[in-house]
Amino acid sequence: MRVLVVGGGGREHALVRALARSPQRPELLCAPGNPGIEADARLLAVDAGAVQALVAAAVAEAVDLVVVGPEAPLVAGLCDALADAGIRAFGPSGAAARLEGSKAFAKEVMRAAGVPTPAHRVVHDVEEGMAAIAG
Repeated sequence: MRVLVVGGGGREHALVRALARSPQRPELLCAPGNPGIEADARLLAVDAGAVQALVAAAVAEAVDLVVVGPEAPLVAGLCDALADAGIRAFGPSGAAARLEGSKAFAKEVMRAAGVPTPAHRVVHDVEEGMAAIAG
């Protein structure tokens, strides 16, 4: 099995290390990865935010599974694009990832569903933020 981990931070390093310990001994790739990850996975020079380039790399490398670490490619719909290309992915759809990617959207959903949550105010710049704090 060939597994591609997307990202290059500590979370992705931990994922690669855990996958490297698997008794199934998958072949590991990581995009873009980092020098520490390179000890356990072959790095691909593809930016974690480049959805179409990641899909193309997964197809070209005959990847069996993609594990997505960072929030941004999840929100951008990477798992949806991989599914459209027939590649299995571990991660939520872009619509589901929006709950994590947008705190304002998550608050709207909680309010609409009747989930108790502290009051909030959405601001768009420093001046609005300062005015909100001032009361």
